[in-house]
Amino acid sequence: MELTVQGLTAGYGPGRPVLDGVDLAVPAGRVVAVVGPNGCGKSTLLRAVARLHRPDAGRVLVGGEDVWRLRPRRAAHRVALLPQSPQAPEAVTVAGLVRYGRHPHQGLFRQWSAEDERRTAHALRATGVEALADRRLDRLSGGQRQRCWLAMVLAQDAPVVLLDEPTSALDLGHAVEVLELVREVASDGRTVVMVLHDLAAAARYADLLVALRDGAVVASGPPREVVDPDLVRALYDVDTDVLPAPADGAPVIVPRPRPRTR
Repeated sequence: MELTVQGLTAGYGPGRPVLDGVDLAVPAGRVVAVVGPNGCGKSTLLRAVARLHRPDAGRVLVGGEDVWRLRPRRAAHRVALLPQSPQAPEAVTVAGLVRYGRHPHQGLFRQWSAEDERRTAHALRATGVEALADRRLDRLSGGQRQRCWLAMVLAQDAPVVLLDEPTSALDLGHAVEVLELVREVASDGRTVVMVLHDLAAAARYADLLVALRDGAVVASGPPREVVDPDLVRALYDVDTDVLPAPADGAPVIVPRPRPRTR
């Protein structure tokens, strides 16, 4: 389903907007990377889309329906969020964690079903953690744990997936694994919006890059069209060279050394 954000304004008190009139349109099956300096509103944007932070103005549409007008359980059928630092119950197994993703589909008259079991098994396979199903989450590596969290989000079976810094605290190898998995998730027809601090990774793995500064969109479009030294300077106040990667032409950002002061 397409995700559309229209005129979204949100903050944490009167006169303190963190987002100011943000517009965003993402077709199904695309990966969007939201980038920008700390405090620019990236996480607030995801929280507003996921119904965790009520906007002061604007609309969030998934498949043409305003998620803030839906009941919470129905909204959870449309949008799934993996926050920056998810917390799992103590000693939970991988399979147990992934089953939590099916919670929005349970109810008084609908208990665990064969469909829930099928969706859980599919999520475990799709993320490559099926062999870890009986292992405790807290005994896995960081990369393995992040794959398990992604499996839980996939089990929710929402067409829009929001990921807040999914590669945070991962080494390069595990970060690449997670980002390649994100691409696979989108290829299955889901819309993925992820917040990333690594601009080069965002440029390589996203179909659309959205750059925020001071709560407003300063650039939006395919990474190869919008990532240039002027954008990097506008976002981070750093001078850089932006070069095409030899293999595929994806933008590579190389910071220029600042003049030394004596």
